[in-house]
Amino acid sequence: MSVPVAYGLGPIRVTAIAGGKVDMVARLTGSGYSVSGCSGGGSVSSEGGGGVTFSCEEGPTATINNAMSLKVVDVLDAAAVLHIEPAG
Repeated sequence: MSVPVAYGLGPIRVTAIAGGKVDMVARLTGSGYSVSGCSGGGSVSSEGGGGVTFSCEEGPTATINNAMSLKVVDVLDAAAVLHIEPAG
């Protein structure tokens, strides 16, 4: 899914859904990366640029790059409902 440039990430791609959590990867478009409320932050290679992986559980809202709020609203078998909005 695409997110606004201000969030410092390229499109977010879900890589796995299991055990009430959603694993994701995204390309970095800005300098630096921070996450609170989800595990992750390890760098990966994505389309020749830097990227990150992160894993969020159902329930708590995470803040990414102090700009984006991401909440895993529901996890159903192999599908998940995510809510993304500006942080704050």
